[in-house]
Amino acid sequence: MNPRRIALIGDFHPEVIAHRAIPQAIRLAAAQTGRSVEAVWVGTATLGRDVPAQLADYDAIWCVPASPYANTEGALAAIRFARESHRPFLGTCGGFQHALLEYARNVLGLHGAEHAETAPDATMPLIAPLTCSLVEKSGIIVFAKGSRLLGIYGAGEAEETYHCNFGLNPGFERLLLEGAMRVCGRDQAGEARAVELVGHPFFIATLYQPERAALQGKAHPLVNAFVVAAASA
Repeated sequence: MNPRRIALIGDFHPEVIAHRAIPQAIRLAAAQTGRSVEAVWVGTATLGRDVPAQLADYDAIWCVPASPYANTEGALAAIRFARESHRPFLGTCGGFQHALLEYARNVLGLHGAEHAETAPDATMPLIAPLTCSLVEKSGIIVFAKGSRLLGIYGAGEAEETYHCNFGLNPGFERLLLEGAMRVCGRDQAGEARAVELVGHPFFIATLYQPERAALQGKAHPLVNAFVVAAASA
């Protein structure tokens, strides 16, 4: 049986720690869970007008860190494809930010929703600068009761590592989360750090980078769950 294919949506650069960690994280998860998967980098610049056709042969989508992407609209189209086709989706760091943008624009009709890094003068900066930079920082994530993420970790909280300066603007959280998108992880100050899409087989996005566990040779429960979902798609 051929391995299930995971599209890594992003612009690979060897100096990005997360980019080096992700393939290793997937290999560790595959070994630990006994699943057969293949990760393939898909640069955003290669995504054209018919993204569903381009990604049709992939069983799951991981939107990876290191934005702004070369082709923001391509990344958003890939996320939309995963959401609408019910393919397993994982977004980390920049993938978290863009998963929220895609949902706001295409589900809630908030077409003015923007990322302050690329649109600093936007009237609706859904993704805004963090109060304190989280570049190479770690912190405790508290998981929501009844959430898929809580079930994946099997614990009420965990310490995770970040590399970011932007996150969900708290001023827009209530507006964004009125539908099926739910906050499933918060930091100790109560700010959103992970979301999941209710009704989707597997759609989780985190501002933190679970893939970094692979740099210590450890399989991560969230990556394990994603690989199992990809292999079962």
